[in-house]
Amino acid sequence: MHSYLLNIISQKVSLTDADIDLCKACFEPVLFPKNRVVEEEGTIPKYLYFVVKGFMRLFHYNENGDEVTTHINCPPGFLTSYSHFIDQTKADENVECITDCELLRITKSNLDRLTSQSAVFKDFSIGVFQQSIAYNENRSKELATLTAEQRYKKLIENYPGIVHHVPVQYIASFLGMKAESLSRIRKRMNS
Repeated sequence: MHSYLLNIISQKVSLTDADIDLCKACFEPVLFPKNRVVEEEGTIPKYLYFVVKGFMRLFHYNENGDEVTTHINCPPGFLTSYSHFIDQTKADENVECITDCELLRITKSNLDRLTSQSAVFKDFSIGVFQQSIAYNENRSKELATLTAEQRYKKLIENYPGIVHHVPVQYIASFLGMKAESLSRIRKRMNS
């Protein structure tokens, strides 16, 4: 599993043998079954996860007790309740495996060790953080400016595999609509 992450990193920067050894020492490979909540709201997130294979989501419960999906992670990529992980404060959302998942996980102390001992990983983590900020800004803009159908079309253009692996209710929640509305959109698009 480490080779998958190392390959992605090496496409952007050159890795030394020491960088590779440090990565392998800091990231722990784990397997989780589908529907497993790996980080619970009300607790301090223990890990930042790199998704090698599978789909994960961030979700919380609204005032009515309904689940609200705020992020769906398609492989590859990193996922956690990020600000709470970095600040080591109690999260207000859950991290769940939607499908069976192959993951690499890293603790906050090991992330700090990795970025302090390797300039390559420090630069890479800054790049990941910048991509995350850009993604979240773009997502906020899309939720405010695109119609529900436009948001769905854009999602399946960018992540076509999502419709085969992620339940409709999670996709609908992520796109800011009810599952019934998404079902109508999908029916219209397929007719």
